Amino acid sequence: MDRISAIRNVEDALREFQDGDADLAATERRVAAVLRTYATEFDGEGDVFRAVGDDPVDGTVVVAPSEPAARERVLAASGVDDAPDGGEEPAFDVERF
Repeated sequence: MDRISAIRNVEDALREFQDGDADLAATERRVAAVLRTYATEFDGEGDVFRAVGDDPVDGTVVVAPSEPAARERVLAASGVDDAPDGGEEPAFDVERF
């Protein structure tokens, strides 16, 4: 799915929500599915992973080719690896999502 197609699919979902043809939960699921499809295809052959553990990484979703790469991307996305205080890395696991 290319970027324009993803945007159109999200717009369709929002239009149905606005018109009362879909509820919030259905709209959220549809938009999440569009984003997941777009991200997976955009980022190559990777899988979708979710971090489970301590804040601030808990719930972070990334696309990566492996679990170790997913861990690195979760840390980068959360800003933990750039923290100036040099604190400990949060405890977390990654699971396929």
